[in-house]
Amino acid sequence: MAKDKKMDTTEAHEPQDEALDLREETAEAAPEVAEHDRLSELEAELAEAKAAVLYAQAETQNVRRRFEKEAQDAKTYAATAFARDVLSVADNLSRALSAFPAELREDEKLKGLVTGIEATGRELDSVFARHGISKIVAMGEALDPNRHQAMMEVPSADAEPGTIVQEIQSGYMIKDRLLRPALVGVAKKPD
Repeated sequence: MAKDKKMDTTEAHEPQDEALDLREETAEAAPEVAEHDRLSELEAELAEAKAAVLYAQAETQNVRRRFEKEAQDAKTYAATAFARDVLSVADNLSRALSAFPAELREDEKLKGLVTGIEATGRELDSVFARHGISKIVAMGEALDPNRHQAMMEVPSADAEPGTIVQEIQSGYMIKDRLLRPALVGVAKKPD
């Protein structure tokens, strides 16, 4: 019986030994699990840092492109305000030329003056062309609100409604931008 008791106690201790063995295995595995968790965290942080670097590089590239475009636009359209001011000079020069009647153009006394004004007009047109400033064609065109400003309607049986039949003031473009709209009269159906 003592032997049986001894066996009973040994059997009773076996689950404790298994628990002890299990704790030892868990303790041995714990550093591996902790290392694995730490490794996963580091990999996640690395992926996050890589994404942040890629985002920063993309943002830097976008800022550089935007800056280059703004610099190019500033260079291309730098003369816009000056060109608008010079347009009034071109208008006055054109008015001066159109004010001379045909018979006075042939007069020897005024011929030099007319020739000088015409030469100045050609030179001004040449300067405009060198800087990308061009006159908007309006007469006979359909009204385009992006390039023309209708000032009045003119009854006309000859032209389609919406067609420009009179140009009050010339319009100009600088490269692909509107510098000044053409002021026009547009045909409408006669009453």
